[in-house]
Amino acid sequence: MSKTTVRDVDMEPEPPASPERPASALRTEGASRALALLLVITGAAGVLAAWVITLDKFKLLEAKVAGETFVPGCSLNPVVSCGSVMESDQASVFGFPNPMLGLVTYGIVVCVGMSLLARARFPRWYWLTLNAGMLFGVVFCAWLTFQSLYRINALCLWCCLAWVATIVMFWYVTSFNVRKGFLPAPGWLKGFFGEFTWVLPVLHIGIIGMLILTRWWEFWTS
Repeated sequence: MSKTTVRDVDMEPEPPASPERPASALRTEGASRALALLLVITGAAGVLAAWVITLDKFKLLEAKVAGETFVPGCSLNPVVSCGSVMESDQASVFGFPNPMLGLVTYGIVVCVGMSLLARARFPRWYWLTLNAGMLFGVVFCAWLTFQSLYRINALCLWCCLAWVATIVMFWYVTSFNVRKGFLPAPGWLKGFFGEFTWVLPVLHIGIIGMLILTRWWEFWTS
């Protein structure tokens, strides 16, 4: 008596590579424990920063409605003044408070990191989508940095934490994609990312630090 079985789709052979579908587009890749932990930590730092800013924003709005004044805990002086940043137009550039976007996006990064810790493997399109999202985050942080330093004339410490987290995760995910061949790059660049990935986020953060230092040099040295 014959027996009908259901074919296991996982046993289907992958289609062969072709010019239209290179091998890098067919394979899936996991990540090292170090990269997974980095995504969890930087994503959690971003969630923390976004959460605190969101709570303070709500308290600020509630105080305004009640005719009172609320000063966030991170408003330490005329330069480090989170309240000034929260009340600026740039703090709601998409029509809602910026940290609400951070709660979602940084939460996604934490989920990706946790999945990688569980040895999940993702295809090329997934890694590139993650990289593109982080590129948007870095560009947005650069814009916010300019606005804080030269338009709002104040800094938010929690925003600075989110900037640092975004910069670090972006460069390390970019390094991963270059080294794995998901992003086309010459051999010397792959070698550089393989040995000196840490240089780029340190340099990036260092430049922002120097801009902050020079922008308020007289205040820091007085």
